[in-house]
Amino acid sequence: MFEFLFKYPPAVFLKGTLVLLSSWPRWILFSASLALVAVLALVFWQRRRSFSPRLQAVRAGVLWLLQSSLLVLLLLLLWEPAISVTALQPQTNIVAVVIDDSSSMSLKDVGASRQQQAIDVLNGGLLKNLQTRFQVRLYRLGSGIERIPGMTGLHADQPATQIGQGLRQLADDAATLPIGAVVLLSDGADNTGGVDFETLSELRRRRLPVNAIGFGRQQLANDVEVDGLDVPDKALNGSRLEAEVTIRQNGFEGKVARLVLTSAGSVVATKQVTLQQAPEQVETVEFNAGKAGVKNIEARLDPLPGEENPSNNYATRVLAVDNATRRLLYVEGEPRWEFKFIRRAADDDPALQVVSMLRTTQNKIYRQGISSPMELADGFPTKPEDLFEYQGLILGSIESAFFTPVQQQLIKDFVDRRGGGLLFLGGRWGLSDGGYNVPPFIELLPVTLPPGKNNFQRTFGAAELTDAGKRSLICRIEDDPQKSADHWEVLPYLANYENAGRPKPGAVVLANVAAGGRLPLLVTENYGRGRTAVFATGGSWRWRMQQPVGDTSQETFWRQLLRWTAGATPSRVVASASTHVLEDNGRLQLRAEVRDLSYLPAADAEVRAHVVAPDGTAEDIPLHPEPLAQGIYVADSNASQAGSYIAQITARRGSQDLGGDVTTFRRENGVAENFHREQNKELLQKLADETGGRYYTPSDAYRLPQEIAYSEAGITAHEMKDLWNMPAVFLLALALKSAEWLLRRRWGAV
Repeated sequence: MFEFLFKYPPAVFLKGTLVLLSSWPRWILFSASLALVAVLALVFWQRRRSFSPRLQAVRAGVLWLLQSSLLVLLLLLLWEPAISVTALQPQTNIVAVVIDDSSSMSLKDVGASRQQQAIDVLNGGLLKNLQTRFQVRLYRLGSGIERIPGMTGLHADQPATQIGQGLRQLADDAATLPIGAVVLLSDGADNTGGVDFETLSELRRRRLPVNAIGFGRQQLANDVEVDGLDVPDKALNGSRLEAEVTIRQNGFEGKVARLVLTSAGSVVATKQVTLQQAPEQVETVEFNAGKAGVKNIEARLDPLPGEENPSNNYATRVLAVDNATRRLLYVEGEPRWEFKFIRRAADDDPALQVVSMLRTTQNKIYRQGISSPMELADGFPTKPEDLFEYQGLILGSIESAFFTPVQQQLIKDFVDRRGGGLLFLGGRWGLSDGGYNVPPFIELLPVTLPPGKNNFQRTFGAAELTDAGKRSLICRIEDDPQKSADHWEVLPYLANYENAGRPKPGAVVLANVAAGGRLPLLVTENYGRGRTAVFATGGSWRWRMQQPVGDTSQETFWRQLLRWTAGATPSRVVASASTHVLEDNGRLQLRAEVRDLSYLPAADAEVRAHVVAPDGTAEDIPLHPEPLAQGIYVADSNASQAGSYIAQITARRGSQDLGGDVTTFRRENGVAENFHREQNKELLQKLADETGGRYYTPSDAYRLPQEIAYSEAGITAHEMKDLWNMPAVFLLALALKSAEWLLRRRWGAV
């Protein structure tokens, strides 16, 4: 219909430029148009009194507008309007027809498979029409593209779809070949997350349009998919961890599915999940990290009756469990029960070592948990390399003036630069009563302390979890979240508490103390590279003394709080990978952040990675400094085998060992095509729009040969398309005159 009215396909008008072929100056056209419009306005003004009383000013204006439009249209035709458009020269340009040959194209959505539908579209006249105008080359698309002689080279068995990689190859070929356009027949189920910006930029630079024909349903009828699995890449042995599982479903709203978490074939957690209508839902599953080692954590949904594609019901990630001991320095200003029970809880955890300084008298310090007689022999550290040997720091009932200005700045650097954890406890010489309402402590605290002193109260108060506390693993004293929350409600009263003030923006309140009101009890916050917390009491020891012998809630709480304080503290070398899951592609970048003994960036280190493959073979890779980032070292690596990899990165500065770290990643082969198997119309549409092409459905793909001819790539020529003889112009003139006559007749002004 469009071409019947306007003679040419829409691409001519979208890509062309309106021109006037007449040699007469354009200013004459504008002047004549204005003059005619003005004369008509004058005529209507002079005749306004002779009009029928029913023909009012508004109606006269409508008639003037219709007559003016018709006269201007006729004047415009005298100047011979046309469209100037760039067109591909026949038989001198190549059209690359790229057919998706991945296994997702084998799905049968409406009888025939998606690939068979694509072949039927090509054999139904599209390929022949293209061949009459252009040189056509056929390609199959998988992890890249490969030229094929005909349709017999298609099998829908490629394990990956990497549209960007294939188009980048064509863009490179366009440097030496007259490729005028690309026709992509695909379901858009790309396994790499889409087409990267560099590839789109190269296609636009070469003005190479990608015309996409989409196949497949945009939503599978009955399918449940594990769309993502997020677990920490590192953990302490025996830690309680959370796995976040992202689930997508269609057709199973309200159904209950069983979510299973396994490690080395053993079930570590299960959860009953009620499937929701939302595009995706995130379920949190808690599990124990177990003993030290590198483990594959798999999340799997049991298949549901009638599910179309159960092969996308799982996801696997790698977890490195560390058996290193985290050391915390605990400074306490007075002997008290809290000190004893904190140490006792940590002593039973092999992942924790609490080194303590207890002030027994004004000038006497009692040390416990030290590794050598010289440790803390001179009191609290005054040098970064001494304090930074710890991963966590606890300040109990000890006044801020106990620390010199140098030591106070060192505490700030411990959190900000070293990335350590700092825990403030309530006490008669803690928080505001200890004078911590001064820099740098006011910056480190996750709360704004109240002014003055006498904020420490020796009265009873009940600990109450907030909603955030019920979700937090710090406060999880029972395996079951609901049982844990119920247990908190029956814990013995605290014998003392302190007004910790107001939480800062960004801080998280995990628990309050209820005593004639509610005051923050446990508050956490991230600060710099580290984290800080306030536990505004010295009375949690009552949770041990006033409960049955078998109740371990006090010990469990303190172990988890201490693990949170010290567990995430980085070493001098922090290793990472550009991705933790590689799908049918082994290329990745290893990265290391290296710091010296004072935790300042080390720009002159020697850094190496020892990468162990799934079959046990190893490779040593040197890392090179990142030019614009001090202390950052990178190296490219290739994971050629499927399975889990371990990369141990070490750093040295001369003869000085700066330490090391471990990162893990995993390569999956042949599984990516099981996920996101619905047609990704959004990707195909965006790809076409960004490159100057169009998106087609199989039913309207017949228009493609005409529209594809107007490309600016390849070998082109300018064409002029006359507009004066379009049927739409005649119909417009007829409509203007007919409308005027009908209105005059209706209004009695014929």
